[in-house]
Amino acid sequence: MGTDQGTEHTAAHAHGYISRKADYLTRLRRIEGQIRGLQRMVEDEKYCIDILTQVSAATKALQSVALGLLDEHLAHCVADAVAVGGPEADEKVREASAAIARLVRS
Repeated sequence: MGTDQGTEHTAAHAHGYISRKADYLTRLRRIEGQIRGLQRMVEDEKYCIDILTQVSAATKALQSVALGLLDEHLAHCVADAVAVGGPEADEKVREASAAIARLVRS
């Protein structure tokens, strides 16, 4: 089975974003295109402000993906663990808090 930073993924425990996987992949591919566009802008020595504007757009797009994934995680993984209770619930809440802290710092 694959792992996600030490957390095993099984068929019985699908990640919350799975129902929107195609949407996330489409958005990430679009962001990948934006990043390639940024590389071309630098290669072509475009105006700094124009590059910075595109960096901001790519950053906002990544933040949107991150917030969507966080929402899915809270609504599914954390909510399910809290419903069951115990140490897994505490761990899922800690993970979510740490993820939120990373997003706020970025």
